[in-house]
Parts: sequence; structure tokens; C-alpha cells
Amino acid sequence: MHIHEAGAMHGDFASLRPGWLGVPDDVNALLPRLWANNVARSDDGVVRLGGLSVADLAEEFGTPAYVLDEDDFRARCRAWAEAFDGADVFYAAKAFCSKAVLRAAVEEGLNVDVCTAGELAVALAAGIEPYRLGYHGNNKSPAELRQAIELRVGRIVADSYTEIERIASIGAELGIRPHVMVRVNVGVEAHTHEYIATAHEDQKFGFSLADGDAYEAAGRVAASEHMYLAGLHSHIGSQIFDTSAFEVSAARLVRLFARLQEEIDEPMADLDLGGGFGMPYTSQDDPQPPVDIAASLGKIVQTECAAAGIGAPRLSIEPGRTLIGPAVFTLYEVGTVKPVKLSAGASRLYVSVDGGMSDNIRPALYDASYSATVASRSSEAAPALARVVGKHCEAGDIVVKDEFLPADVAPGDLLAVPGTGAYCRSMGSNYNHVPRPPVVAVRGGQARVILARETVDDLLRLDVG
Repeated sequence: MHIHEAGAMHGDFASLRPGWLGVPDDVNALLPRLWANNVARSDDGVVRLGGLSVADLAEEFGTPAYVLDEDDFRARCRAWAEAFDGADVFYAAKAFCSKAVLRAAVEEGLNVDVCTAGELAVALAAGIEPYRLGYHGNNKSPAELRQAIELRVGRIVADSYTEIERIASIGAELGIRPHVMVRVNVGVEAHTHEYIATAHEDQKFGFSLADGDAYEAAGRVAASEHMYLAGLHSHIGSQIFDTSAFEVSAARLVRLFARLQEEIDEPMADLDLGGGFGMPYTSQDDPQPPVDIAASLGKIVQTECAAAGIGAPRLSIEPGRTLIGPAVFTLYEVGTVKPVKLSAGASRLYVSVDGGMSDNIRPALYDASYSATVASRSSEAAPALARVVGKHCEAGDIVVKDEFLPADVAPGDLLAVPGTGAYCRSMGSNYNHVPRPPVVAVRGGQARVILARETVDDLLRLDVG
């Protein structure tokens, strides 16, 4: 239930925080699952990544800044590739897209999923071979489809009858027969925010399984001499922890797959179960390891295929958030601290940082929760209920809605927010004409910029007057 913020001002201390947020025994402690593998607080109280202190990073690169533990990201890519051995793992570039990150994903054995010409351009600039790319999107333009077909990308995921017609027409004109997958709306209600649930009936993606559209669309692709039906695709949403939704989706998808196998001349090869696997943002989140997810999904596909009397297809998945999200934290500097006294003797600290909704829109967009810590020192002060807010002229400019920070948090402190690798930089904006932060990658104790900080000159360059 959503309550207007003014409503939170009427109640005792406990009523101001969510039930899952307990008062910490040690306000300096870092919960390991929320942070990249190589992040730790050293004996002097300073948070470090790969031996580099946040103070040194802030001095060299400024704040705010996204800080990537590249070794952690690579390790996560390897873990998913190993867990899904024999399947194809596509890194979803929409979560975070840069040449360095896409290149690292491919070097660790993954393919890449893109959904716009811009993401495709970055992948090509990173030196990724087109056959390792999948192309998504519900409204791919004729120009985007032409480029994808000319490049011979590994597969194009068709999302509408219009796209199927366009692909066939362009393929005929170019004399190229592209591999096409059909995106199926399996009718699964994923337990996630309504804006990131994507397999129920009333939304823009894919062909409905229930009304026969998915079957019809696959049949049209298979019947065309200008396309090759490579398989079926489904994506039920994002930030999902319960694999039962994936299992229901897989079961329904396999049944359609088996029916089509009996009726088409050329056998399909691939079954893509999409992405959306959850990652931990706060102490309430406890995702399954990839090896357990792989076992659950593999078992249901094998069972359904055996029941249908067909061989198991080659599986594909498309994780993004769970790979890049935990590998990044955002480093801010505190600008102001404002204690706000509330009724019943309760109070809350409003901690303003030098970023905000321009570098992380998710709390405003999805009511997403994050954690935070004072990173430049440890503190002996008691924990105080705090709200970390940005510098933008919006009441909804909240970075961390509920967190316990030391009561002596002060201007000049460095604040780190973990789990900001996915959909933060990629959804970043220049709201209030604030330049977007850089992305700094740390690997082997060395730091380098992989996406430069925007400047006011960059903003003015586009303003042609």
C-alpha cells in the first residue's frame, strides 16, 4: 500500500520505518550480499574497493561517481555461464551499456542482448561479433531491422506482426534469411512492480499465448522463405526472486514449442526464458544462486519436453541486473544534514547528497529501496533513522528512503549506496541540467574511467540556440 509521505509524519519511531529494516547493532557494518566482493571497511573505518579507499577515489574522480568492481562483475558472468553450461547466457545491455562492460561480459563467455541502434553501436564498437548479439525491442524501426539483418546478428526477437512483415521484406530484398525468435506472452503474473512485470496480457510486449497469437506469429515466421524460425522467447518481468513464475512460464512455452515442432518443416533450436532474476538491494532481498536457478529451470524444461515426447531445446537466458547491479556502488558527498522532528517524539535525518534522481531514478519510478553507509569513516554515534535525498527540485528526489546512518553524519562525509549498477547510469538524465557522473572501474587495485563525467560544456554543446 502506498501512503503519501505526509502520512509518515504521524506516528512513533517504529512507524517511520519499514518492518524489514531493523535497528543495526553496528551502524558501520556492511552486509556482504549487498556489496561487490572486493568492497570492505578497513581498520581505519574507510570503505575500500580492491585496496583503494573511497577518499582517494573521490579525490581523483570527484563525486558523485559510479564505482564498478570489475573483478566482481567478471566473476558473476563466469558463475552464470558455468551454472548454465550448455545454454546461452546473454548479458542484457539495457541494464548498463558501455564498451568495457560489454567486452568483459563476452570475454567471460557471455553473449549480448541489445534493443536499440545505440546499444548495437556500443556492442560493435566494443569489437563484439554480430553473431553473438540478440536484438530485442517492441518497436524496432525499419532502419534498425535493416542494420541488424545486414550485420547478420545472431537472432532478432519479433514482437509484432508488423515486425514480422518488415523482417521478411528486408530479408527478401537483401537476400539474407535472418534467424527470428517469437516473443510469447505466457500470461504469468510475476510478483514484482507493475511497471516491470512484462508477461501479463495487458501490456505492450509480445504475442499472447492465450488467444493464439503466439502460435499464429510463429507459424507465419516458419512459413516464410525469407526468415528462419529459430525458437520462442519469453520474459516475465524483472527483480523476481521466486523461480516458480519462471517454471510456469517455461512449462507453457515448452508446450507451444512441442506443438510447433510437430507442424513446421524446419525444427526450432532455441527456447529463451528471458531474464529478470532478482538482486539484493536491502537486507530484505535474498536471491538464489545461479546454480540453483539453473537446476530449477533445467528440470522443468526436461520434464515438460519428456512429457511432450520431444528432445530438449537449447536454452537461453538474459540476465542483466543480477550481473552488473551488485558490482557497482555510487559514491556521493554529503552536502547538508537536516534533522526533522516529527510527532510522538520521533525524528528523521534528511541527508542531502550531490546527486539524486538524475543518477538514480528508480526510487522515484518504481518505489525502489536502497541501502547506504557513511564510507569515509566509522562512527561511534548511535544509529539514526535517515532519508538520503538528492539536490533536485522534486519532493520525490529520494535516493534511499529508509536507512539507519550514524547520528553524527555531517557535511563532507562520503556516502556509498550499493547495488547501483543496473538501470541507474542507463536511466540517468540531465534533469535540472546536472551532468551525469562518470563510471570508474577498479580491477586488480587499479582504477580507470570507462565512462567520462559529463560537463557543462557537454550540455551547452547540444544547445544550439
